[in-house]
Amino acid sequence: MAVHVPPTCSMADSIMSRAATMEIPINSNGDSRALPEDDGLEQAAKSQWSLAEKDLQQVMVSGPNLNETSIVSGGYGGTAEGIIPTSSIKGPAVRFNADFPPRRIPAPGQGPNMHQGGPAEEATRGVAVEKLDFMRKWGMNTYKCTKQMISERFGRGSRTVDLELEAQIEVLRDTKRKYENVLRLARALTNHFYSMVQTQHALGDTFADLSQKSPELRDEFGYNAETQKLLCKNGETLLGAINFFVSSINTLVNKTMEDTLLTIKKYEDARLEYDAYRADLEELNLGPRDAVTMARIDVAQQQYQVQKDKYERLRSDVTIKLKFLEENKVKVMHKQLLLFHNAISAYFAGNQQQLEQTLQQFNIKLKPPGEDKPSWLEEQ
Repeated sequence: MAVHVPPTCSMADSIMSRAATMEIPINSNGDSRALPEDDGLEQAAKSQWSLAEKDLQQVMVSGPNLNETSIVSGGYGGTAEGIIPTSSIKGPAVRFNADFPPRRIPAPGQGPNMHQGGPAEEATRGVAVEKLDFMRKWGMNTYKCTKQMISERFGRGSRTVDLELEAQIEVLRDTKRKYENVLRLARALTNHFYSMVQTQHALGDTFADLSQKSPELRDEFGYNAETQKLLCKNGETLLGAINFFVSSINTLVNKTMEDTLLTIKKYEDARLEYDAYRADLEELNLGPRDAVTMARIDVAQQQYQVQKDKYERLRSDVTIKLKFLEENKVKVMHKQLLLFHNAISAYFAGNQQQLEQTLQQFNIKLKPPGEDKPSWLEEQ
C-alpha cells in the first residue's frame, strides 16, 4: 500500500493508465515504427503535464493540501476502487468517553508498586519484622546452646549440677524402665491366660456334648464339663483383676511418670541455656572494658538473669513433681500388688468366694459374657 500526497501524481497516473490500455495496431511485419501518430493523445498529454507542473509549483510554495490526500491500494495503474479520500473522514480520530474513569498519572518517584502503605500493609510489615526478630533470637540461642553442649562433652565447659535432684531423676528413670518390664510381662500373662480360658471353655462344651452322646461315659464327661466351666468362670474373674492391674500400671508408667519426665526434659533444656548464657557473660567479663563491651555486658546480664529465673522455676517444678509422683506411686502400687496377690492366690487355691471378694474389695466390675457382642438387631 502506498500513500501519494500530491494530486498531480494521480493525474499523471491517469494519463499513463490511459496510454497503457490503448490498442496499438501492428503491421504485417510486426514493426510498430510505421504507425500513424495520435495527435489527440499527444495534445492531451501536454495539457495534463502543464497542469501538473502548475500544481507542483503551488505545492512547493504553500505545501500539500491534506484534505485531498488519498490512500491507494494496489499496484501502479490500478483501479480507483481502493482509493479512500481523507476528506470524507470527519471528526477527531479519538473520542472522549465520559463513563470511563480518567487515568491518574503517578507523581515522579511513584510507580505501580511504590504506593503509600495502608493499615493492612503496616500490620503485615510488623508481623514480618516480628518473625525476623524471633528467628534472629532463636538462631543466637541455638548457637550458644550448641556451643555449650559441645564444650561439656569435650570436658572444656562447666555445667551446673544439683547432685540430689540428679540422683532422684536417675532413680525415676530406672524405676520407669523396670515398671515397663512389669507391664510387658503382665500383658503377656493376660494374653496367655485368656487363651487358656478360651481353651477351657471350648473343652467344657466338648465334654458336655460327649456326655449327651456317650451314655456309658455320661457321668465322667459330665464331671469334667462342670469342672472346666467352673475354671472358665473363675478364669474370667481373674482376667478382670489382671486387666485392672495392667490398666493401672499403664496409667502410672505412660501418663504420670511420662508427665514428670517431660517436665524434667524442660528443666534440662533450661539448665543448658542457663549455663550457655552464664559462660557467655563470663567470657565478656574477661574482655576489655570499652563502651561497646560494657553495653554487650549489660545485655548479656539481662539475658542471664532471665535464664536463671527460668532454670530455678523449672527446678522447683521438678522437685515438687518428683515428690508427688513418689507418693502416688506408693499408693497405686500398694493397692495393685495386693489385688494381684489375692486374685492369683484365690484362683489357684480354687477359692471362688475369696476371688469374688477380692474383686468387690477393689470395686472391680466384670462385664457380662455377652456384653461385648452386638445384638442380632445390630448385626442385621
